[in-house]
Amino acid sequence: MVFTGSFFLFVFFPVSLGAYYLSVCLQKKIRLFERLRLSDWALVAVSLVFYGWTAWDGIAWLIGYVFLVYLLGRVIAGMPGKTAAGLLATLCCVLTVGLTLLYFKYYNFAVTNLNRLFGSEISLLSLAAPLGISFITFSAISYFVDIYRRDAKPGSFLDTALYLTFFPKVISGPIVLWKDFSKNLMRENRKADSSRILWGINRMIIGFSKKVILADTLGALVAQIQSNAAVGIDLPTAWGAAFCYMLQIYYDFAGYSDIALGLAAMFGFSFEENFCFPYCSCSITEFWRRWHISLGRWFREYLYIPLGGNRKGKNRTLCNLFIVFLVTGFWHGAGWNYILWGVVNGICIVAERCVRDKSWYQKIPKVIKWAATMLIVLFSWQIFRLNGMSEIARYFGMMTGIVRCETIDFTWQYYFDGRIILLMLIGTVGATLFHSQKLKAAVEKAQKNPVLFCIMQLGLFALGILSVMFMVNSTYSPFIYFQY
Repeated sequence: MVFTGSFFLFVFFPVSLGAYYLSVCLQKKIRLFERLRLSDWALVAVSLVFYGWTAWDGIAWLIGYVFLVYLLGRVIAGMPGKTAAGLLATLCCVLTVGLTLLYFKYYNFAVTNLNRLFGSEISLLSLAAPLGISFITFSAISYFVDIYRRDAKPGSFLDTALYLTFFPKVISGPIVLWKDFSKNLMRENRKADSSRILWGINRMIIGFSKKVILADTLGALVAQIQSNAAVGIDLPTAWGAAFCYMLQIYYDFAGYSDIALGLAAMFGFSFEENFCFPYCSCSITEFWRRWHISLGRWFREYLYIPLGGNRKGKNRTLCNLFIVFLVTGFWHGAGWNYILWGVVNGICIVAERCVRDKSWYQKIPKVIKWAATMLIVLFSWQIFRLNGMSEIARYFGMMTGIVRCETIDFTWQYYFDGRIILLMLIGTVGATLFHSQKLKAAVEKAQKNPVLFCIMQLGLFALGILSVMFMVNSTYSPFIYFQY
């Protein structure tokens, strides 16, 4: 089940929201239901239905995983000494990564490369990784470490189940830390009044439009061009597809995050923003502070700082930064392209760290820094997108004119019609100019004016209708990050 499917939009979402608020009403009238926390059990129930809709056998795995995390968290909290608790927490994290993430996602990748390197014949396994395994694993690690650090207390079984299964975030994030999520469990911090519900609906509409109007349309074009790339595409088409993918992956994941934040708000939960106009960045360092913010925070809290952060000298700091981005690439997928993508970003981060205080670097105009950053991001996204080093090399060759195709069936005029160019312009403006503080201030001012507020709501309603029309007519609607 996906957020942009008709079943979710017209059946699952209204039913789950209705079931939740019905349970809230019953809690207010019946004290037993309040003690049992009926509304939270309702959220767990609908989350399990959401998770298991495409694979019901995954529910048993998820429930067992929740129970194990809950028990281990209790044991860590009950350890008498901090050293012993730290060792147990570390062991839990290692086992969590090893028995789930490494086994399901990387076993066959490792075996394939070992067989190729040594000529061995180790058998591959028929493994189907559970949905959202990367995000669930990272949430479990946050649970263990936050309990060990005493940043948060261990939750009840219900708290742990809700944390690991909550359907707005279970499959593709955002990655919410346990110490933050546990605050949302407090009654006084979970109030969903009419204004917050309206904000949630508006945020869902915005995210929905990003996904189905921009990401899906541009994604279908990228897929079409890529299918013809093996035969041959011209240089403008190669650059156009690269730019479209740059917009696609942003609006795909940012749109998903908007929907997740809106859904969470309507159920009384408040999550931090996951994107902050990353394509306005003037360095790769700044880009990663704005892109997938929850993932960056996770790596900072649970990898960068434990490695020593910036506390053990310049060389150690640079090494720690590179390790973080190497692991980031490895986390995204079992493929050499993801590892290379992480290495490229790590090298850029280290290089920027070395020159950021140099006078000549500080004198470079911001527009040049921005252009250079976006060029690096554009090329790095192609490494992320393409499968295999040969395919990456060939595509980069077509982008640079080194590889010239003898047979080209369709030139750029075929792919980039007026509709696509218009969407590319809208996507570019939305990803950059909307970052303007003056525009934000104008929107906030308009919201305080009843007439302008009504006009804005009518505009969002129309946008929602248009998005549904795009959804109905579209045959291309995968969320890119569902595979991670």
